[in-house]
Amino acid sequence: MKPYIVAHMMSSLDGRSLTDGWHLDFASDLYETTAASFEADGWICGRVTMQEISHGADYPKGLAKSALPRTDHFVERNAAQYAISIDPQGRVAWKSNTALKSHVIEVLTEEVADDYLAYLQSIGVSYVFGGKRGIDLDQVVQTLTRELGVKKLIVEGGSHVSGAFVNAGLVDEVSVLILPLVDGRSEHPSSFEVPMDKWRAPAYLKLTSVEKAEHDAVWLRYTKA
Repeated sequence: MKPYIVAHMMSSLDGRSLTDGWHLDFASDLYETTAASFEADGWICGRVTMQEISHGADYPKGLAKSALPRTDHFVERNAAQYAISIDPQGRVAWKSNTALKSHVIEVLTEEVADDYLAYLQSIGVSYVFGGKRGIDLDQVVQTLTRELGVKKLIVEGGSHVSGAFVNAGLVDEVSVLILPLVDGRSEHPSSFEVPMDKWRAPAYLKLTSVEKAEHDAVWLRYTKA
């Protein structure tokens, strides 16, 4: 009941994953091209990344007239692709139910506000619950497989979401596009970040391919050892 999951990241030579200040016009297109080659049924990002994609600041309040049940809500079960937003408290203000031509699915905890659920329903966004106070990623991907038939998912960040999937033992393949620069900013996150109180063990991998990409980038792919 688990789909094949790829963690696809882009980083500097020193493993930094935030691209602000990187004057590499080709980077975004190269990342998206390599990501598209996986032909995944859905792509997964965290709240911060999805807020940037949604371009929304806030959602209207007062929409819920009563308490709404904490049950999964699917609007579209046959989408060509799904945009899966890991958003525990329900903060991403979507303007529609589509992100980059993909149907949006919010992944929430049961602590989410009723107004937010009512808002998602009003614009046709699907949502699933990952737990009462935290997100059980294994439960979430099983739900997506069972309810939507997804067979392959690609985790695209940020670093905490990618780290959480690896830490949970759910990632079958790690794909890293290394760009030709050294960032050097110690405060910037690496490609995979896990809080020390939640860290379990290193994820051991085996190299499956090395490809010299355009613009002096290198594309590395690993699977579980």
